[in-house]
Amino acid sequence: MARYFIEVAYKGTGFSGFQAQENANTIQSELERGLAVLHRFSFSLTGSSRTDAGVHAEQNFFHFDCDSDLHPQLLYKLNAILPADVVVKNFYRVSSEAHCRFDAVSRQYGYRIYRQKNPFLADRSYYFPYTLNVDRMQEAAAMLMGFTDFTSFSKRNTQVKHFDCRLEQSGWVQEGEEWVYRVQANRFLRGMVRALTSTMLLVGREKIDLYEFQRIIESKNCERASFALPAHGLFLEAVTYPDGLLTNCISNS
Repeated sequence: MARYFIEVAYKGTGFSGFQAQENANTIQSELERGLAVLHRFSFSLTGSSRTDAGVHAEQNFFHFDCDSDLHPQLLYKLNAILPADVVVKNFYRVSSEAHCRFDAVSRQYGYRIYRQKNPFLADRSYYFPYTLNVDRMQEAAAMLMGFTDFTSFSKRNTQVKHFDCRLEQSGWVQEGEEWVYRVQANRFLRGMVRALTSTMLLVGREKIDLYEFQRIIESKNCERASFALPAHGLFLEAVTYPDGLLTNCISNS
């Protein structure tokens, strides 16, 4: 039995999230359906990083087991029958013990906002037409690097055993008309990136100061943070694995 990783990208606007759900259109269900059509038996996919309804991904992964070799044109054929807003970028042959979720060493997210009306950004960035103190937002983003407990930025009713995350990057960057909050960590909590971004925007609008922002982090109370931002500005940008895990890329044409 061979194990494969599937690298995918998708625009999440028309989907009810990443993971398969009953009576819902998801990224996983589309991929499983397409693979079943081409291979004529059911596949059970395991996902790397769950994204909520409406969230996009420039890179995400699934893995699956298969007792036969992949067809040399599987990549081409699968992309031909998938919806236009989902693409399979690569297949990788990996060891039978490799796990796309548990072997990931870090994930990177970006939340995108724009401040001048632009219809071409409306479904993949959040329109936020307010004056912002970006320097203060940068200070808040840097402040986060000094903490590991992000209880304040996790939604309620989560089943995680702890709220510790090790941030490797946290900062705001300008990319064309957009400002992007980019954060990389070994793990993320449910709703964490949107809550961090939304609360930092309060700092940028000078609704709260940096001292209050620090108090929100230290309070470990999610009722003090803001979770107000919509899904469509959020991108999963990258999932990183240990060196050597994704070296055996299956060439399909």
